[in-house]
Amino acid sequence: MSQKRSARIEARIAPEALALVKRAAEIQGRSLSDFVVAATQEAARRTIEETSLSRLSAEDQSRFVELLLHPPELVPAMKRAEQAHAELIESR
Repeated sequence: MSQKRSARIEARIAPEALALVKRAAEIQGRSLSDFVVAATQEAARRTIEETSLSRLSAEDQSRFVELLLHPPELVPAMKRAEQAHAELIESR
């Protein structure tokens, strides 16, 4: 890694887990520290990516598509907002 390291973290780990992590680092030809940093970054990226995705059940997907294809009638406030928007856009 060419990035300058400026922070340090510490963690307690069970001996069996440490042996597993050490073995994985050896397999990849990395130091224990480099392996842990890379694995942690990958897990963090995956976690962030997963939370930014919206997942819908099959029932919710069907309801979503149904509403797109057949939207409900607008309530009066939405009709007024739609009209105000149209007038604003046309006046430009």
